[in-house]
Amino acid sequence: SLVMCGTALFLCEVLQGVVEDPRTPHDLRVWVYTWYGSASKSLWTLFLITFSGGWPSYAQRLVGEVDWTYSLFFFIYVWVVVFAITRIITALFLKDTLQAAREDAEMMAGEQRAAKENS
Repeated sequence: SLVMCGTALFLCEVLQGVVEDPRTPHDLRVWVYTWYGSASKSLWTLFLITFSGGWPSYAQRLVGEVDWTYSLFFFIYVWVVVFAITRIITALFLKDTLQAAREDAEMMAGEQRAAKENS
C-alpha cells in the first residue's frame, strides 16, 4: 500500500503540468484530471490498475498522447506490483496446502497406530 500511495503522489505531481498546460487538448486535460488530478483520484486509479487487470485503459492515453516514457513507468509498476501480489497469493496458497498435507499425514499416522493397537 505504501508503494501505491507513493506512486499515486508521484503521478499526481508529474501530471499537474499536463492538466495546467493550455496547449494540451481539452479532452486530454479533462481525462488526466479525472483519473490523476488529485492524490485520491490517482490512488483510486492505481487501485484499479493493480486489482482490475484493466491497466492499459488507464495508461494508454498517457503513453500515446502525453509522453512515451510513461510506458516505462507503467511497465515497471505493473511488473513489480503484479509480481509481488502473485508471489504473496502463491505463498498463502502454498502455506494452506502444506498445512492441510501435514494434518492429513498426522491423521493417517494416528489411524495406523489405532489400527495396530486394535489388532
